[in-house]
Amino acid sequence: MDMHQEMRHEILRYLEKNSRVNLQELAVLLGVDETLVANEIADMEKEKIICGYHTLIDWDKTGEEKVTALIEVRVTPQRNQGFDRIAERIYNYPEVFAVYLISGGYDLLVTLDGKSLKEVSRFVSEKLSPIDSVISTATYFILKKYKDHGTIMVPKKESERMLMTP
Repeated sequence: MDMHQEMRHEILRYLEKNSRVNLQELAVLLGVDETLVANEIADMEKEKIICGYHTLIDWDKTGEEKVTALIEVRVTPQRNQGFDRIAERIYNYPEVFAVYLISGGYDLLVTLDGKSLKEVSRFVSEKLSPIDSVISTATYFILKKYKDHGTIMVPKKESERMLMTP
């Protein structure tokens, strides 16, 4: 791997953990000029290596009702298009957060944000299940997030903190 590629990977690792980029801090970490870092980030955005920036929010602390569901979907792949057309139909629904092609007993994993269990269930029964190619679904609701996008979401207990100190 050349130096340029290595620098890009370092920038990406930094951004993956902290989307609020501090160009000066990143430049110091890499030992390069701030302008170089800014140009590399801009280039990677144009090349769609960097696809977007997201903020991790603990919605439970906001008082807003929000339910996250993971839905496994088994489908019949369509001739000449495999799973792509079905996945596109599903990811175009605004309430769908993510769609993944997965290995195992199911074909697609859909993540969905809704206001209630009933709203998510209605999405599955009225929008997802009626799609011709959909054979079956299994829905799982996220009850508590312990770690999300590499960030621990629950505070450490005092007893655990004391054990960690030398």
